[in-house]
Amino acid sequence: MKALVAQSLSGPSALSYTEVDDPAGDSAVVVDVGAAGVCFPDLLMLQGGYQMKMEPPFIPGVEVAGTVRSAPEGSGFTTGQRVSGFSLLGGWAERVALPVDSVTPTNPDLDDAAAVCLLGNYYTMYFALARRAALLAGETVLVLGSAGGVGTAAIQVAKAMGARVIAMVHRPGATEFVESLGADVVLPLTDGWAQAVRDHTDGRGVDVVVDPVGGDAFDDAIRVLATEGRLLVIGFAAGGIPTVKVNRLLLRNVSVVGVGWGEFAGRTPGAQAMVGAGVAGLVDAGLRPPPPVRFPLSDGRVALEALAAGEVRGKLVLEP
Repeated sequence: MKALVAQSLSGPSALSYTEVDDPAGDSAVVVDVGAAGVCFPDLLMLQGGYQMKMEPPFIPGVEVAGTVRSAPEGSGFTTGQRVSGFSLLGGWAERVALPVDSVTPTNPDLDDAAAVCLLGNYYTMYFALARRAALLAGETVLVLGSAGGVGTAAIQVAKAMGARVIAMVHRPGATEFVESLGADVVLPLTDGWAQAVRDHTDGRGVDVVVDPVGGDAFDDAIRVLATEGRLLVIGFAAGGIPTVKVNRLLLRNVSVVGVGWGEFAGRTPGAQAMVGAGVAGLVDAGLRPPPPVRFPLSDGRVALEALAAGEVRGKLVLEP
């Protein structure tokens, strides 16, 4: 079968589209991949900057959707069934072996590309907003990095849970795309943005900040929290890992909350089923991810270079 293989830890340029052995699937669900997701941690992994460092060569990719090729007896899955799920690695390939407990049936109203969009980012944001932030209907959520995959999911999940959403954009031309996701207010991430957020909340501030960016925006994000507000630390796309003076948290009764979905899922039995059921409920109620940016698997290096250059709005998927 064909796969994208990282030959070194030097970024997208190290990816080669080549022939590899089929995956072993004695105790796993083997899936013919229809679409494989790409997320920012994948890019970090290719650069050797992710907390889990891999020894090349390896096949990246943890989010897949497709059709069951074979499944262990008693797994509950059958040949030909459409499914999606998480792999430990190996998703950027024509076939992949998935742990049984990471696989879920695909909603018949979704194609494989849409189904894979719901995995990493939407699972992360449902976990972040429903569990870590305990978001209530009627609260206001501020989303940084709103044109990316995490930001897209944050806006849609927050709206589906009944929140008001203020979205910040820093890319030229991204405003129309972010508005199409259902954000109530879209503002440019320029100097003075914190005051603009206060103006749009009558000076009160926001209840939750979704921050996949880090860097210089973090301090202002703390400042725009309302009393008992929660800032969700999702990642550090800007490159800098910020620090916080904890007296600010004490004096203003606000919280900085870590969101590590992968770590939680790996340590908590039933976590994927729990969060998957929550996301499925939102899908049944009408949530649909925006159309992803699609690249052929054979053009994976070009796709990852576009992601690294900030040229991808929304979710990037690779299709064999």
